Amino acid sequence: MSAREENTNSVTLVDYGVGNTASVKRAFERLGAAVDFTADPERVAEARVIVLPGVGAFEPARKRLADSGLETALRSALANGARLLGLCVGYQLLFEESLEFGRHRGLGLVPGRVVPFPEGIRVPHIGWNQLLPGPRASQLLGGLAPNPYVYFVHSFVAEGLPANLVAASCEHGGFTFPAALVKGSLWGCQFHPEKSSACGRAILTNFLKAGAA
Repeated sequence: MSAREENTNSVTLVDYGVGNTASVKRAFERLGAAVDFTADPERVAEARVIVLPGVGAFEPARKRLADSGLETALRSALANGARLLGLCVGYQLLFEESLEFGRHRGLGLVPGRVVPFPEGIRVPHIGWNQLLPGPRASQLLGGLAPNPYVYFVHSFVAEGLPANLVAASCEHGGFTFPAALVKGSLWGCQFHPEKSSACGRAILTNFLKAGAA
């Protein structure tokens, strides 16, 4: 195995006190990846393939990233060419700001903000729903059947994401929102691929393979 392949099969899972990390770790290990679950900023800064998980509210997650030094480490890794996958709240943190219980600054890695579902739509959006392919679908959804089902748990959605960065959308209660993005080496999923059975495994595999391309 080449050094490049070894790097691709090594995943750094960021530990910043926001749950759901055990299932994400298992999901990548089942794909043959060696997972480094760490809260050490130095290890994150040196990582080549990074996963930013997240469950819960935006503001506490954002504060933990900043206070722990992990935000600085993430930015350093990205500047050095690392790949990053944000999941659920980790996906929302990629945006410029969130309006979840106030106004909070995001990481600003992609344009847009996180807002509540429109009034009258049932929340939380929880359970299985279909992905609708966007302009960047070929990377995220390559090899999957059309409109695959994945698992969601959330009450806030992204808006203002440029259409050319949308990898997949989803419709809930008559409202369509961006469910995944791809911006070069930066990927994000509002849904939980680690809970999405074969479709989720295929998406995580595509993320790992993209790093080897």
